[in-house]
Amino acid sequence: MCTRPFGIENHEQEVMFVAHFGIVEAVSDLYKNLRLSHYRNLFGQLREKAGSLSATEAFSAEVIYLLDRPTIGEFADFLGISQPNASYKVNSLVTKGYLERVNSDDDHREAHLHVTKKFLDYYGRQLPDMKSAVTSALSSFTEQEVQLLARLFGKLNRHLATQA
Repeated sequence: MCTRPFGIENHEQEVMFVAHFGIVEAVSDLYKNLRLSHYRNLFGQLREKAGSLSATEAFSAEVIYLLDRPTIGEFADFLGISQPNASYKVNSLVTKGYLERVNSDDDHREAHLHVTKKFLDYYGRQLPDMKSAVTSALSSFTEQEVQLLARLFGKLNRHLATQA
């Protein structure tokens, strides 16, 4: 008698379980490799000089950029940090010229955080490496495989966006 793990009752379920595990492992490996590449580029650009970003500041600025013009409260809530801690991080980034506060059109007591050209120049230096790596990897795919991958990543990204 064959025993199957996790309540798997038949061969079809077993195949799906193995395929699912393979996809989870592949996505995990992809994420790990993307993050490692990002950190290598990030730390390669961090310099110990006046006006440079610490690792924490770089991460904070990137989160603000990815949140697309949040308020300090939204930034703090997203990271699960206190408002004073978030304000401290923001003030440092404003002082160094990577962020600016822009008053809300609706409520002038509220300000949105905008990244500056200085941040975009810094952040953009990391993107060509990503584009090059993806283009190189996709060169071994057929056009149909690229289209399928694009659809699958789109679906995965839409799902993950609802979880954020």
